[in-house]
This record gives sequence, C-alpha cells and structure tokens, in this order.
Amino acid sequence: METVCEADERFMAMALELAAWAAEQGEVPIGAVAVLHGQVIGRGYNRREMDKNPLAHAELLALREAASHLGAWRLLGVQLFVTLEPCSMCAGALVQARISRLVFGARDAKAGAVGSLYHLLEDSRHNHRVEVVSGVQEAACAEALKCFFSALRQNKA
Repeated sequence: METVCEADERFMAMALELAAWAAEQGEVPIGAVAVLHGQVIGRGYNRREMDKNPLAHAELLALREAASHLGAWRLLGVQLFVTLEPCSMCAGALVQARISRLVFGARDAKAGAVGSLYHLLEDSRHNHRVEVVSGVQEAACAEALKCFFSALRQNKA
C-alpha cells in the first residue's frame, strides 16, 4: 500500500508534467492536480497568455475541473497538488472551495500567500482550515521555473 509521502510524490510528479506542458506553450510552468480518494479529478496548468485571462492560474483551472467532476462547489476531501506556492487569489479560492489539503513544491518569495508573503490559509478568521504540506519535490519545481525564466531572459537579449 502506498504511503502518504509516496502519493504526494506521485501526484506532484503529475503536476510537474503539467508544468512542463505549460512551459512548452510559453506559459509560466506551474501545474496543479486535484485528487479525491486517490483519483485525479481535476488538472490545470497556467494558461494566462493563451486564454488572455488573468484568472487562468493552474490552481483555479484544476479546482474548476474538480467542481465540474463532482457537480459541487464544495470540494470537501479534495487535495490539491501544485508546483508553486499559491498566490493570494488562489489561496482564497482554496478556502472558498473547502479544499482539505494543499501540497505544494516551491515557495514563491514574490507572490506566495501560504507562508512566504502572507499566511492566508492560517488565518483563524476563515470558516475553513486547509492542511498544508510544502516542499514536495521542491528542487524540481524550482528548477522548472528557473530554467523557464532564464530562457525567457536569453531570448529577450
């Protein structure tokens, strides 16, 4: 039987595959996977440039697909695996969706709202708590972003 840590690694690997797909499309390489009872029910990768939509973050797209799959906006019991620490918009959506658990890879010093800049999921004034696990495949998640932005800077030079 698979342990929690092994499952976290496996689902983060899926999120990293989605992040790689985003990078191939010229998007910032962030991927997200929504999981319920060990089954993937939602996937997303950044699509802001493709969709010309500031809301097209990987997390929001995965949540939308999961809600559609369940036929409900309350995503109780759902875990979200994402390659980068969510921003304030996405962290707020996790609370609103009643996500049970967030697992993320790399921290985001510039926009992270789950410990880096803000602690939105720890705010006791919210009516819902989200369990948070950080640092799963952190090096691989950070490297994907580092390579993407390095290549972007080289192409602009």
